[in-house]
Amino acid sequence: MSRRAALSAPAALLLATSAAACAQERTATASRTLVAYFSRSGNTRVIAGQLHRELKADLFEILPAMPYPEEYEQTVEQARQERDAGVRPPLKASVPNIAAYDTVFLCFPIWGETAPPIVRSFLAAHDLAGKTIRPVITHGGYGLGDSLAVLKSHAPSARLEPAFSMEADQERRTMTQVREWLGAITRA
Repeated sequence: MSRRAALSAPAALLLATSAAACAQERTATASRTLVAYFSRSGNTRVIAGQLHRELKADLFEILPAMPYPEEYEQTVEQARQERDAGVRPPLKASVPNIAAYDTVFLCFPIWGETAPPIVRSFLAAHDLAGKTIRPVITHGGYGLGDSLAVLKSHAPSARLEPAFSMEADQERRTMTQVREWLGAITRA
């Protein structure tokens, strides 16, 4: 499945309707909106891009100062170690004018049943007090884990709205299917 097809029609319709309602809300209150996202495989980037276009919002990619490994399983292991040690990896950049925004659409995938360590770094580096956070979360079929609790604990003075979430596990599913296929042909 292509990255563009990652959003199913019902999920895309729900997302577009929600984005349009938020755009109307933003116009009515003259608020400024930021779409901040972290994406490893591109699934979350697709959603963030759609929000950016539909809301005519500013877009900010959350990047670690030292990129995660290209290889999926190495990234999973590094993220597990960071999570277990409570590490907040340094950010490559921060939003220079975070005070200008009233609403932040915070888009990220679930890693190890929680928010990725770099998202914790983003939250710690930005004062989101009094701002509305609208989480947009992709996951590999295991749901949101404790990610909402992480957002509440790292941005306690922000107004946390209900999350939009969807399954977007193509990378893991692809690797599993290829491994199964290779196992079948190498045993034959």
